[in-house]
Amino acid sequence: MAILLISYNLISQLLVSVFHWPASLFPNKKYYSTGYTVMTIMKKFLSITTVTALSFCTIQNIQAKQAHIMFDDFNYQTLAEAERNGWVARTQQGHPGIKNATWWAEGISFHQDQSTPKNSVMRLTSKTDGTAPNTRHTQICHQRKYLEGTYAARVYFNNKPDFGIDGDGVVETFYTISPLAAPMDKNYSEMDFEYLANGGWGEKETALWSTSWETFQLEPWTKVNAFDTYKKDLQGWNTLVLQAFDNKIKYYVNGELFSEHGADVFPEVAMSMNFNLWFIPEQIMSEKTIRQYHQEVDWVYFNGDQALSNEQVIQTVENLRGKGIKHSDSVPDWSPKHDSYCGL
Repeated sequence: MAILLISYNLISQLLVSVFHWPASLFPNKKYYSTGYTVMTIMKKFLSITTVTALSFCTIQNIQAKQAHIMFDDFNYQTLAEAERNGWVARTQQGHPGIKNATWWAEGISFHQDQSTPKNSVMRLTSKTDGTAPNTRHTQICHQRKYLEGTYAARVYFNNKPDFGIDGDGVVETFYTISPLAAPMDKNYSEMDFEYLANGGWGEKETALWSTSWETFQLEPWTKVNAFDTYKKDLQGWNTLVLQAFDNKIKYYVNGELFSEHGADVFPEVAMSMNFNLWFIPEQIMSEKTIRQYHQEVDWVYFNGDQALSNEQVIQTVENLRGKGIKHSDSVPDWSPKHDSYCGL
């Protein structure tokens, strides 16, 4: 009994003085002989140690999951506010779309969500009469620092113009891209969701295209890519999720896996995240009156550490919103840091 009492005293002093356990956990030794057994002490020790260990592991796990995350709820009033969080509006002329058309920053705006008044959305607006001088394409990009990871966005697609005649080849997108250093350069990366409300590229039906690129050149047009089409009317809100891990790319729309691509088109260099809205020059109506289209974005999310499902992404976004988080970015800049890229 004396040995046990000494052991009890030593253990209790050690835990209080070194590990800062509350002294109240260890009754005065005079109670020891009246039923406060070593087994009771050990049960307390194991219980608290287990809770402490689990808490530590949980904290470490949460920190690991949050290590490389970008989330934006697009709770802005002006483009200038978005720019302070790393967004860039394209103003550079060039591919894709109608040749010599203007890419305008004025096409980026922020509005109250018509279906949920307390929510804010980003809107991309583009218009054309079929001519370059009167065409306005729209694109917005986030910093070039993304590679492997889960990419997701909630996007509103429109099948009809806001006004004017319908029928133009219009492309509404969410995608990632790097600069093309030279024609057919192998060190190129691009992964696309592209919604063609009026069909196009050889398809007459409304379709969502998934395209993963190895490389290309503009003149003469040559491409090395993999693509699939999801032939379904997606008018309204849709959740797009892309997983790029271990030389595999998976495209999901509203929780449904519709496309998988492999190592031959897996991204090799850092990319920016983008949304744009433009017109297919080979599919422009002959009528010379202005018609206007728009798409909207509720939120965008990236996780560089985990392959998250549609449901997991939605739950994560709900948790972030529940905490009042409008924007969060813990994705480090590429090393060396790349210039923000918004063009081609």
